[in-house]
Amino acid sequence: MPAFEYVAVDGHGRRQKGIISADSPRSARRELRLRDLMALDVNPVSETAAKASRVRGGISEKQRVLLVRQLSVLLQSGLPVEQALAAAAEDASTPQSQRVLHAIKAEVTEGARLADAMSIAPKAFPPLVRSVVSAGEMSGRLGDVTERLATYLERSHQLRQKVQAALIYPAVLGVMAVGMIIAMMLFVVPRLVEQFDLFDADIPLITRIVIGMSETLKAHGILIGLVLATGIFLIVRAARLPVVRRALDHYSLLMPIIGPLNRTVCAGRFARVFATLSGSGATVLEALAGAKGASGNLVFSNAADQIAERVREGGSFAGALKATGVFPPMMVHMVSSGEAGRDIPGMMTRAADFLDSEFETGSSTLLSLLEPLIIVVLGGIVGLIVLSVMLPILQLNTLAIG
Repeated sequence: MPAFEYVAVDGHGRRQKGIISADSPRSARRELRLRDLMALDVNPVSETAAKASRVRGGISEKQRVLLVRQLSVLLQSGLPVEQALAAAAEDASTPQSQRVLHAIKAEVTEGARLADAMSIAPKAFPPLVRSVVSAGEMSGRLGDVTERLATYLERSHQLRQKVQAALIYPAVLGVMAVGMIIAMMLFVVPRLVEQFDLFDADIPLITRIVIGMSETLKAHGILIGLVLATGIFLIVRAARLPVVRRALDHYSLLMPIIGPLNRTVCAGRFARVFATLSGSGATVLEALAGAKGASGNLVFSNAADQIAERVREGGSFAGALKATGVFPPMMVHMVSSGEAGRDIPGMMTRAADFLDSEFETGSSTLLSLLEPLIIVVLGGIVGLIVLSVMLPILQLNTLAIG
């Protein structure tokens, strides 16, 4: 069914834009009237315009979760892929989501597989989603696979939201404390220095250090800010290089406190995607290929390649997991038990549940300790500044009394 991009006005006079599927422009206008919208402009969306969405951007994580869930429901109800995409596009909440779905639908109409069609919108559907969908198409159980994928994406989104919500207060507290420190260094300390100069008194070392930092910040604050911003920009760009990223991913697993949590969440993602694929009919090698990029860590990606190589040579799956030295021992034992009982997908699902629970508990504990740690560190810095200011004042009072 053709798609039309419209501009309309609702009953409250607000302009709305979107994409609607209809047989003709007249049918599109009729459908808009049924929605209590007065059409101002209705134009057909060409395939070229639809495919331009591959360049313009993607969709939010929440929208991706909703789209995958909608597709899973529609596909499980028996609708063909093309009709499922059209229905999901019709119900999409944002114009960008509609454009992406219409672009994918155009590719599917031309004969492309759904996973290949999703590749025209890489920011909307990342490699993980495309790999899982591809495995579902190859196994002939696309509806079941997308349902499991939607469940996985929903869990990941909820967990990320919990962590972000827990980080809001410490982040606000840290920003306010840093702002207060900068304000003291720029406005309070210079005023007190003027008073110290009038009395020509000996200034303690800690006060001289704070005064020097204050003068440097006041004289070169903009330059310091530009240098820091440039440094952060260069670090972010360098982190995208394969060599640098591989090193960062390696050391992120070795860091104290954060390292074990990172290992847990990466292994949990790997196990969840592997269980989703293998439980939907994919072979071990196909499931490994899909789960390879699920962890988001190159160390685990390399481990997946090592496991695949050992499995091709006839080795056991659990033994290959253990040989990498990357996965948690508990996960290895559970997989070994599942391999003995010929239920690897079930055990991988239990391992993923266990690892997700462990990560949630560990991250909650870490975040609960982060707030008092920020208070202590930044409070100590503020206390040093106050002490550096008060020491000369106390010395002047002592001299005045003496």
